[in-house]
Amino acid sequence: MNAAIRRAGAGDIPRIAEIYAHHVRSGLASFELEPPDEAEVKARYEAVASRGFPWIVAESGGRVVGYAYASLYRSRPGYRFTLEDSVYVDPDCTGQGIGRQLLERLLAECLVIGCRQVIAVIGDSGNAASIGLHRALGFETAGTLKAVGWKFGRWVDSVLMQRALGPGDAMPPAGG
Repeated sequence: MNAAIRRAGAGDIPRIAEIYAHHVRSGLASFELEPPDEAEVKARYEAVASRGFPWIVAESGGRVVGYAYASLYRSRPGYRFTLEDSVYVDPDCTGQGIGRQLLERLLAECLVIGCRQVIAVIGDSGNAASIGLHRALGFETAGTLKAVGWKFGRWVDSVLMQRALGPGDAMPPAGG
């Protein structure tokens, strides 16, 4: 499926909340146990957008079918050139290339704002789709945190993957 990728806006919040709610309720990509309401999703969106970080959506047939955003990996100033990505796709649209389109665009936008490293924190070491997507776009496995989450009555791993952008660590960042 070829989707139009664009910046997310406040009008997309209900659909973003709906997509995320599905993943919270039925999957291990998020360790949240209850989906946040629209007000909380809006607050999260505004926190990301207000810092100038990208939050994008994929739209097909006039409907948002996925979204992705990048936020600080950690809040301490030394991490300011490292972002963490998040990608979620409507369950009816998985396996159609939407996640790839979103992540490709997200990485390009992260590079434009001066990001040098992107970290993927993937819930569940069995999440072959997300691990495969990130690997296909140049991420390398940095490690696995064993049994750090408890969801659906079982222990869940987090897989850490990392990708350098631009010159990565080969030279200091501008304004570093």
